[in-house]
Amino acid sequence: MSQQSGNRPSRNRPSGSATALSEAYDTALLDLDGVVYAGGEAIVHAVESLGTARDGGMHLAYVTNNALRTPDAVADHLTELGIPTDAGDVITSAQAVARLISDQVPAGARVLVIGGEGLRVALRERGLEPVDSADDEPVAVVQGYGGPDLPWGRFAEACYAIARGVPWFASNTDLTIPSARGIAPGNGAAVEVVRIATGGEPQVAGKPLPPMHRETVLRTGAERPLVVGDRLDTDIEGAFNGGVDSLLVLTGVTDGAQLLAAPPEHRPTYVDADLRGMLTGQPEVAEAEGGFVCGGWTASVREDALALDGDGDAMDGLRALCAAAWTQAGNGSCGLDGGKALARLGL
Repeated sequence: MSQQSGNRPSRNRPSGSATALSEAYDTALLDLDGVVYAGGEAIVHAVESLGTARDGGMHLAYVTNNALRTPDAVADHLTELGIPTDAGDVITSAQAVARLISDQVPAGARVLVIGGEGLRVALRERGLEPVDSADDEPVAVVQGYGGPDLPWGRFAEACYAIARGVPWFASNTDLTIPSARGIAPGNGAAVEVVRIATGGEPQVAGKPLPPMHRETVLRTGAERPLVVGDRLDTDIEGAFNGGVDSLLVLTGVTDGAQLLAAPPEHRPTYVDADLRGMLTGQPEVAEAEGGFVCGGWTASVREDALALDGDGDAMDGLRALCAAAWTQAGNGSCGLDGGKALARLGL
């Protein structure tokens, strides 16, 4: 897997692919929440799409910022959904942050856990001892998503330890997490609670930061990986930082307006509605007089707004709009109104 970062060229349009993405790449590095499932239930088309990709020879690995569940639990859940998975194919931010901590503290050290079982298992895997109280003399505090039932008092324990000078780590800082009922607060929201109370700043391991990329490299050995995700600021930026290609699916938190406004580090290589996009080629977006063409659509800038003419598949229209918006924005974020154009696409 490439580990380039930093000086990547600015992407001004989604890329095309003459072959199915499941054939062009050897490994899919799939996010879970908002991509494969939401609220524990499989997202439409996910099971059959992943099965077809796997049967065609693509290695499927699941890379998640959600530190609550263990790799075994995640693998069991995916298998129950109809996606046969081994625990070794699951890479979590709990594993990434546990390695980050173990690189900085003595073997066997105590770590105060503010989160769920996934963090505890990952810490033990690295030879560290999870504890529950600031009075247990921890040498580090680690905070990860603990689910909706995490007691408020756990945040107080973190604050007590941090106030005593104990280093603070966070599995990830995603502010939100998709659920079956809508968008819920994620670990990043919980991290903000502790930050406000302590004035501290955690070391963060999860996507899009290098520790998560490192963990993924070590555990998958992918040579031609494709990151598949629903979040611009974690999945897509993580792929950008790692120098690898990405597919954004619109089954999670990102909507059309956010995609059009994406700065360079948040611009995916490919865009599709759901995981069926892994099984097909991707149409080219061509520059033409007056705008950008994809399928039956032409997108352009007209009177300080994004305009869309034509007809056809909604994803083709969105790809053309991305080209117009990203080209106009250059290395910045497009501020043009795309509301009417997106409404034409039902997005």
